[in-house]
Amino acid sequence: MLRDTLAKLSELHGVSGVEDEVREYIIKEIKPYCDEVSVNSTGSVIAFKKGKNTPENKMMLCAHMDEVGLIITDVEENGLLKFATVGGIDARVLCGTPVRVGEDKLPGVIGAKPIHLLEDDEYAKAPQIKEMYIDIGASNKGEALESVCPGDYAVFDTNFGEFGDGLLKGKALDDRAGCAILMEIAKRDLDCDLYFVFSSMEEVGLRGAKCAAFTVAPDMAIVVESTTAADIPGVDECSKVCRVGQGAVVSFMDRTTIYDRGLLKMEQRIANERGIKWQFKKGVTGGNDSGTIHNSRGGIRTAAISLPCRYLHSPCGIISESDLNAVCELVCALAQKAAMGK
Repeated sequence: MLRDTLAKLSELHGVSGVEDEVREYIIKEIKPYCDEVSVNSTGSVIAFKKGKNTPENKMMLCAHMDEVGLIITDVEENGLLKFATVGGIDARVLCGTPVRVGEDKLPGVIGAKPIHLLEDDEYAKAPQIKEMYIDIGASNKGEALESVCPGDYAVFDTNFGEFGDGLLKGKALDDRAGCAILMEIAKRDLDCDLYFVFSSMEEVGLRGAKCAAFTVAPDMAIVVESTTAADIPGVDECSKVCRVGQGAVVSFMDRTTIYDRGLLKMEQRIANERGIKWQFKKGVTGGNDSGTIHNSRGGIRTAAISLPCRYLHSPCGIISESDLNAVCELVCALAQKAAMGK
């Protein structure tokens, strides 16, 4: 079941550059269904599944394995850990957040100067990353260094689960949701051959997808992502971009890519014909692996289909299960029809 796969993926640890847990799980799950599975030098998984027909166009589906997180930069004399962010994280969401640190997944809590000690001019300011620390309960530097050292990673400590009416909550939904969808499609009987890329290091510069696209050299690509849903109070209507519960998100342009118009029209036609709920991403914001895929080699016709997610890049995102299923069905249908030249 798609939700069960996502639940497992969400709780794995895989900050950019250390996606090992995620990669191992994906390989274990898809290997029985794919004809070829390999890992390139940047850590991306490239899988090939033979379908019933040889397609007119070589089609690559891509979702990234990595999540935003933290990296330990120093250990203070009092045992507190200083850190930097890996990927784009809003500092306002961090204070009081539980995390897991290092390979041993040591529990910690992010802290900052207590509110009752703030000066008058500090009240209106969000604390900066350089003013924060991670408390792992160590009494001094020596004790902390027994378990942690600079260069170790920390991830948000969040349990996946049901939330509200048909909603799901969890960390790393960007882009473990996309990974879960690709895994589901790879397990199906397909009309034609498809390539599946589970890319590394998207959150720090689209690095894994760049190398994978060069290797696969597809004619077309579909990037499966999670995208910001700002359907919350205080945001004006024209800025809400997309809404949770309103279906798969189809993009025409973002800050890194102008999407292929032919694939864009095909997405809409397929969704309408099959009764798949969908919505436009009504804004030219953000970016994803498409930014480096579409201009690889001599150019690759690229589309992006996204899952609306509230509170992206925070300790806990929220999605709709119906949206998750809609994205899966639209991606699966588009990939095969476009590959077959239909």
